[in-house]
Amino acid sequence: MIGTFPVILSKWVAASGPPLFCRSCRLVQSVASVHTSSATNGSFSEPYRKGGYGKYENLSLREELKLLDPRGKLEMFKKEFKLWMEEMKELAINDPAIVKPGDSDYVFKFNNQEVMDEFSVVSDKDHNEGFSECEFRLNKYKKAVFKGVLNSRVPKDGKIQRAGYCNITSKRVRKSFMRDSFYEWFAYTHLIMRVRGDGRPYMVNLHREGCFDLTWNDMFCYILYTRGGPYWQIAKIPFSKFYLSSKGRVQDKQYPIPLNHITCVGITCADEAQGPFQLEIDYIGVLSDPSHTEEFAYEMYEVPRYVIGN
Repeated sequence: MIGTFPVILSKWVAASGPPLFCRSCRLVQSVASVHTSSATNGSFSEPYRKGGYGKYENLSLREELKLLDPRGKLEMFKKEFKLWMEEMKELAINDPAIVKPGDSDYVFKFNNQEVMDEFSVVSDKDHNEGFSECEFRLNKYKKAVFKGVLNSRVPKDGKIQRAGYCNITSKRVRKSFMRDSFYEWFAYTHLIMRVRGDGRPYMVNLHREGCFDLTWNDMFCYILYTRGGPYWQIAKIPFSKFYLSSKGRVQDKQYPIPLNHITCVGITCADEAQGPFQLEIDYIGVLSDPSHTEEFAYEMYEVPRYVIGN
């Protein structure tokens, strides 16, 4: 209901003509100031959770079950029921983890195929928007390898203006029976990764899918610089350095990353340097460093109400 109100408002404004638009511009401005990630679709709402790239978007649990065969439904129920039993067991034990200064914890340890299956791999070629190709696989040394060929050639369809990206993203963390859940990292200060790159910069993305439709594509980003060469490196990125973006646009209104509402972790290669790339990943984790006291690295300031940001 909340997500449909901006759509009704925008249609009403468009049908009312210029006089009514000027009379109601204050109301329109207050709605638009919530977020502007959906500026490209011409309305104040975001109808798709994945920006229109998902094949089966906005499906309920009942609709998703209809797509499965009877055997698939039974297997799905067994898996979800087993997960529910584990949740109930943890609730009965009631032993919360205590994070001490200097403690670290794995989020993803890439040493088996089960962890690899938690990630989806996509490039612009998959959506007929470019010619880049990539893969994400486990090598013989039990390390994850994100590799491919980046191609910034633009398709000649008259619509696409930029091309050249490859991305891996973890599946959304959920509770049993597809209930929404979040990573709770409020006790940690850094994201740590043990990687071996090729000298390219990569973008680390922490997705925050909010309750409202305008926040479905929000993510916090920071650049991962790799050295290249035969040696591994441990990247330690403070959470205070991550900045807010939506659909590739850095937002004017920034705020610290909510560490108890992270839904997905992703890595993107899109540095406009054509050619092959390769990034080996040992693990992705979180670290608690009490010496890091910075809450947010970017200074914010008030802008006049008549200034429209992105």
